[in-house]
Amino acid sequence: MSDPISVVVADDHPVFRHGMRALLDAVADVELIGEAADGDEAVAAALALEPDVVLMDLRMPGLNGIDATRKILAAAPDAGILVLTMFEDDDSVFAAMRAGARGYLLKGSEQDEVMRAIRAIASGEAIFGPAIARRLIGYFSSANAEAFPELTAREREVLELMAQGRNNQVIAGELTLSLKTVRNHVSNVFNKLHVTDRAGAIVKAREAGMGRSQPD
Repeated sequence: MSDPISVVVADDHPVFRHGMRALLDAVADVELIGEAADGDEAVAAALALEPDVVLMDLRMPGLNGIDATRKILAAAPDAGILVLTMFEDDDSVFAAMRAGARGYLLKGSEQDEVMRAIRAIASGEAIFGPAIARRLIGYFSSANAEAFPELTAREREVLELMAQGRNNQVIAGELTLSLKTVRNHVSNVFNKLHVTDRAGAIVKAREAGMGRSQPD
């Protein structure tokens, strides 16, 4: 039989720590080995006890959860940090990701969801609750949609077709434009993207997520 997953809970609310202790005590494959009431205690406990997973609150007295995560991972890069917090704003989510957290759940998550996340992170996976996952998807979809804001809507259409491998003649046919008009749009795209040729424009477009639909 394998050893249970070892967990440290870092949260400044005793009631929350008590609830997590009761939850973890009720399962056979997870063991609570330490608790911390602030970020400094979280760092000390994580480095001394070497848990598989640290459940990390973000807002705590003294050292906050983001900085505590950074300190832990600087000394123990393999530690699995699961943020468990009330905050789902973009700044908190992305700050936790940049700090190296492998998971992000809200405190209102179901117990089964928390246990699933602990097990996933202990096995090296990254996991985010449904609300956070939707926020991430929305953020990156929006980021792609806002790529190259300097382009007009028509120039963006031309660039999308270029990134799909269409030549000017084909683009003219698909957009019902004259070949001269397409050439003008392509020239404008080159100037606005600061590239000198078609290949350079296509590379930038594909890096931004354009051109994924291929020609028939």
